[in-house]
Amino acid sequence: MSLVAELRAAGCVFAEEEAALILSTAAGPEEAGRMAARRAAGEPLEHVLGWAGFLGMRISVGPGVFVPRRRTEFLAGHALRLLPPGGTAVDLCCGSGALGAALARAGAAEVHAADLDPAAVACARRNLEPLGAAVYQGDLFAALPRRLRGRVDVLVANVPYVPTGEVPLLPAEARAHEPLLSLDGGGDGLDVLRRVAAEAPQWLAPGGVLLSEAGGRQAPAALAAFTAAGLEARTAEDDDLGATAVLGTRPRPPVTPPPAPRG
Repeated sequence: MSLVAELRAAGCVFAEEEAALILSTAAGPEEAGRMAARRAAGEPLEHVLGWAGFLGMRISVGPGVFVPRRRTEFLAGHALRLLPPGGTAVDLCCGSGALGAALARAGAAEVHAADLDPAAVACARRNLEPLGAAVYQGDLFAALPRRLRGRVDVLVANVPYVPTGEVPLLPAEARAHEPLLSLDGGGDGLDVLRRVAAEAPQWLAPGGVLLSEAGGRQAPAALAAFTAAGLEARTAEDDDLGATAVLGTRPRPPVTPPPAPRG
C-alpha cells in the first residue's frame, strides 16, 4: 500500500500533502513507512515529522509537546509589530518556544521563555538556545529572573484556555497526544490568563504590552481581567484564522511639566 493510500484509509483528509511531507523528512523508505504508520495510528503529523511550520520557521516538536497552531501566528504578528528595536521579550507558557523564536529572529535584545512542563522546556531549549534565548522551568513568572521586573517590552503568554468541560470535545489528536496542562484553562478557560494578567504589570516596562490568546466568546471576560490588572486593554480578531488576541498595555506615567518660571 502506498503512503497516500495508507493515510487516506486512516482518515487523513490531506493524505497527499502529508505523504509528501513525510517523504521529504524521512531518511529513507523504511523510516517513511514507520512515520506513516504512526500518523495512521493517530499521532499529530507534527509529532511524526518532528517539526511544525510557524511563520516560515521549522519549530522542533515531539511527543508530549503542544503543537503551535497556525492561528497563533496572528498573536505573533501583533507581538512582532509591538517589539521595539533591541527590546526585551518574554514567552510564558512557551510550549515549543515558537513565539519566543519569532521574537528572537526579529531582533529582540533579550528573549526569555518559561513553561511548567519538563518536556516543553526541553523542546523549547532546542529551538531557542541556538538563537541566544534563555529557557526556564517553573510556574509562570516564578521561573523568570527577578532582574526582568519592570523591564519587559513584549510579554506573550499563549496560555491554556479550553474550559475544563470542553476538553473531552477536542480532537482526539490533541486529547491523546498533547499535555492536558497546555489545554485545560479551568472552569471558564481563563484561570491561567487571569493569573498572568494580575502579575504582568509588575514585569512590564512602562508602555510594555501583554499579549495572550483566547476563544472569541471569552474576549469580554479576558478584557475585564486585563483591565482589572490596570492594563489598557483591547482585542484583535482574525475571522479567517479563527484567532482572538487580547492585548494589554502598561500605562506610561504622566509627564510632569516643568514649573513655570517665576517672574
